[in-house]
Amino acid sequence: MEPKVWREMGLNDEEYARIEELMGREPNFLEVGIFSVMWSEHCSYKTSKPILKKFPTEGPQVLQGPGENAGIVDIGDNLAVVFKMESHNHPSATEPYQGAATGVGGMLRDVFTMGARPVAVLNALRLGPLEEENNKFLFNGVVSGISGYGNSIGIPTVGGDVYFNSCYNGIPLVNAMAVGLLEHCHIAKGVATGVGNPVMVVGARTGRDGIHGATFASIELSEESEAKRSAVQAGDPFMEKLLMEACLELIHAGAVVGIQDMGAAGLTSSSSEMASRGNSGIEMDLSLVPRRESGMTPYELMLSESQERMLIVPKAGREKEVEEVFARWGLEATVVGKVTDDGILRLLEDGQVVAEIPAKALTDQAPVYHRLSREPGYYQELKNIELNDLELKANVEDVLLGLLANPTIAGKEWIYRQYDHQAGTNTMVVPGGDAGVLRVRGTNKGIAMTTDCNSRYVYLDPYIGGALAVVEAAQNVACVGARPLAVTDCLNFGNPENPEIFWQFEKACAGVAEACRVLETPVIGGNVSLYNETPARTVYPTPLIGMVGLLEDLKHVLSNQFHSEGEQIYLLGESEGELAGSEYLALFENLEAGALPELNLQEIKKRLDFLLELNCAGLLLAAHDVTEGGLAVALAEMTEKYGVTINFDTKNKLKTLFGERLGRIIISTSKDDALRIESQAKTAGISLHRLGESGGDRLRISVNQVMCLDIPLNKYRSVFEQTISKIMETDVGF
Repeated sequence: MEPKVWREMGLNDEEYARIEELMGREPNFLEVGIFSVMWSEHCSYKTSKPILKKFPTEGPQVLQGPGENAGIVDIGDNLAVVFKMESHNHPSATEPYQGAATGVGGMLRDVFTMGARPVAVLNALRLGPLEEENNKFLFNGVVSGISGYGNSIGIPTVGGDVYFNSCYNGIPLVNAMAVGLLEHCHIAKGVATGVGNPVMVVGARTGRDGIHGATFASIELSEESEAKRSAVQAGDPFMEKLLMEACLELIHAGAVVGIQDMGAAGLTSSSSEMASRGNSGIEMDLSLVPRRESGMTPYELMLSESQERMLIVPKAGREKEVEEVFARWGLEATVVGKVTDDGILRLLEDGQVVAEIPAKALTDQAPVYHRLSREPGYYQELKNIELNDLELKANVEDVLLGLLANPTIAGKEWIYRQYDHQAGTNTMVVPGGDAGVLRVRGTNKGIAMTTDCNSRYVYLDPYIGGALAVVEAAQNVACVGARPLAVTDCLNFGNPENPEIFWQFEKACAGVAEACRVLETPVIGGNVSLYNETPARTVYPTPLIGMVGLLEDLKHVLSNQFHSEGEQIYLLGESEGELAGSEYLALFENLEAGALPELNLQEIKKRLDFLLELNCAGLLLAAHDVTEGGLAVALAEMTEKYGVTINFDTKNKLKTLFGERLGRIIISTSKDDALRIESQAKTAGISLHRLGESGGDRLRISVNQVMCLDIPLNKYRSVFEQTISKIMETDVGF
């Protein structure tokens, strides 16, 4: 075989030599194609495996950690939450609607493959500035794809987060998270066991769409990748709904030994991974695979990523039952092979063997790379830029309005009004809250969920920034009254073969790991997305964190809005923020620089525990974390119905009003409970500052008893709520 063949498939010469060694012979064209997708970065994690092993993955709440289609955590009463987060970045850069839509569909399949009924979807989006038409086009397409798929299948999109930065120009990050619920007895796994058990392809027919999609996701975006638009799949949410119901019916009937979504690498990954996990082999006759296009070759059948398909291993003798269930839902289910005991993935066409590969050679024996790591030159340079002498560039009102008009901070109603966030009628906190909250029917419990990461922080200090992504997620979950349980992640970085990029990856993951250890939120699954770059730029390191939390009693769910006159307002945590990495610094000084504040994770854990204790005692009325834009922006976000009157005594007005420092939360309580909270904070050694009280229809802030802001609520709320809508009302060429 000519080297050109395997190189075009994404394999290097050393990898091809390793394949020959594992096979004991020269592989044929089909076998090389199978290895190329399974050994792609997207499927094999060949760069990230050594780093991911450092994540904490266990805890008393963990029922299933990494290694399956999705992770599972216990929430008591024989119930569990299943959740997973993944990327669809490269497909969304070339076909934003289908790229985002199929990302949602894939996440939902990962959840119901585990036996859970999906109950929610979240999205985490990163795009370039909306002043550029292409970014508006991508933004419009991605949001339309998410809403089109989620709304059609009837799963509410209840939260997410969106950031805009020039580093994402032409390289959007589109990460989706899905959450489901199940009873412990219905947990299913992606394994092929039981010699002689049938192997069945169910759901949609196989087409030519998505071929080499996993390889496409493992290269940088360029003119070459633009030519690979055929690697982007097309989704059908209505068929997915039927597929979901049929699969759940079979799992709950106890007919299924193993089941797996045909996601990245399609039939190749599902069959080889199921066989590998089950320490077994699989034999399939590809001539039996239902297809929607004529003349498809074994290569195309194995590498297609057509959507809405599953590979199922039912118990022998129950094939007819599987066929009948799928027929009732209007879908096909076809026996294409059987489980064997020889550990080989054996493929036939019309009875003739066309490929024979040890299953573990495709999975466990994939190459693992220990990349070179080097601190980037920018790191110390930006860290040492002195910011302490900066003063406010404008009056406080102009700064506040400027920050609220920044699309990263501005209200995201233009996005979530396109989502049916009340589908299923279980949504207790809708998008716009600190975290989404759903009731668990039949109980008093609720589950909270969020996605978070400030990539600018991670760029300036990958270790601290990675930890802060976990901290922000935990704060958001705690601010709706829930105890953080566990994490799924989507680690978005550039080319790891660049030592400076790999250094970012290594340090950021170390920060994530340490924060998860201290906050007791193990990582139960996730995704790594590398090569997010073009010849012109690389994205900021973006380790997005998806987190789920538990409310034991929904009567304690918290809002992030003041809802009455006279609420007593406090700041939990430091009184001042810092300018390093702040939105103020970027917007008004055109600078992304500075040394991030030192991180005390133990202190933050103590504050979150204190917050949850106050809430369980019924002492809190509202809570909201202080993040982008600082304290003044957080107060403006909380004043949809009632204004506030605030006074600070401070030496630095800029840092107090617009500085940023995670670990700070605004809380409110009644006048009757204020002294009790102050006393408990003093006893617990918690930093607590009284700010003022709610009331009226203005945001009034005094610094050192001197009024510096007095602005009508309707003036700044209109800026906050309408900015993105006004931008997107113009023609985006979609």
